[in-house]
Amino acid sequence: SPGAKMGCFTFIKVMMILFNLAIFLGGGTLLGVGIWVTTDKDSFLGVFGALSSTVMQVVNVGYFLIVIGAILLVIGFLGCYGAQKESKCLLMMFFSVVLIIFIAEVAAAVVALVYTGLAESLLSATLTPVLKEKYGVDETFTEIWNTTMDKVHCCGLNNYTDFNNSYWYDQTGSYPAPCC
Repeated sequence: SPGAKMGCFTFIKVMMILFNLAIFLGGGTLLGVGIWVTTDKDSFLGVFGALSSTVMQVVNVGYFLIVIGAILLVIGFLGCYGAQKESKCLLMMFFSVVLIIFIAEVAAAVVALVYTGLAESLLSATLTPVLKEKYGVDETFTEIWNTTMDKVHCCGLNNYTDFNNSYWYDQTGSYPAPCC
């Protein structure tokens, strides 16, 4: 019946608007975080300390988040506006962009799976010495690590041995409280 078709299409339209509104808001959030990371590198560096130039490329994550956030804002807008106006052109553009992003995400997931071990060893090799050097020396660094270890229920980056031969262990002869 015509009433049932109208109800179904109205439901799909409302769901598409809500879905794209969520994408739009997520894009705005990523854009904001990207701008924050890019403009306030000092707090980022305060957490990770003086790292090698290779790992410092992580600071470029801010630019990545800005780009992804802007793209999601545009996609969310295209989807919302296209659904509201029932514009075939805007909706086709929206679905084309979503398809391209889906293909890129699958490719990125494959790359992430292939290089997980490399990323873990790189982080471990660079962050463990910083942890040994700064934990107990830099109050902000120590506080951030304590909070992280409390919330994640872990000790150090790998385990308690990360604190062997560290400033903290040399001064106290014990492991940090979150480790116990």
